[in-house]
Amino acid sequence: MKRITLILTLVFFSSLAAFAQLENPVTWSYKATKISKTEAEVYIKATIDEGWHIYSQNLKPGGPNKTEIVFKPSKDFTLVGKTSEPKPIAKYEKTFKMDVAYFENEVIFKQKVKLNKGTTAVKGTVSYSVCNEKSCLPPADVEFSVPIK
Repeated sequence: MKRITLILTLVFFSSLAAFAQLENPVTWSYKATKISKTEAEVYIKATIDEGWHIYSQNLKPGGPNKTEIVFKPSKDFTLVGKTSEPKPIAKYEKTFKMDVAYFENEVIFKQKVKLNKGTTAVKGTVSYSVCNEKSCLPPADVEFSVPIK
C-alpha cells in the first residue's frame, strides 16, 4: 500500500512540474547597438502574453517582486547609469494594499555601456514575476548574453 501511495505521489508531482513548465507567458529577447566606438546600448525585451503582466524595476518594498536586471561584471565594459524602462501602468492592487507599476504586452529595458574593448558580450540575469488577474507564477530568473560587435 505504501508503495502505491509513493508511486501516485511521484506521478502527481511529476505532472504538476510538467504543467508548470508549459506555462511561460513571457518571452525574452536581447540586442545591442553600438552608438559610437566606445559606447553601446543593450536592449532587453520582454514579450508578454495577453492577460499577463510583469512588474517595474521601481517598486516600493512590501509589494510584488520587482523586475531586477543584474549585469555580470566584466573588464570589457562599464555600465553607464541605471537600466531604464518606459513609463509603466500604475494601478492600486488590493492584494498589496498599494499602487504597483507593471507592463503588459511588451517592455524594453535599456542599459548604456562604455566599451573598454571593441567586441564583447554583456551577460547577466533578469529576475521577474509574472501575474494575471487570478494568479502569479513563481518568480523566475533568465540568464542572457548579448554580443556587441
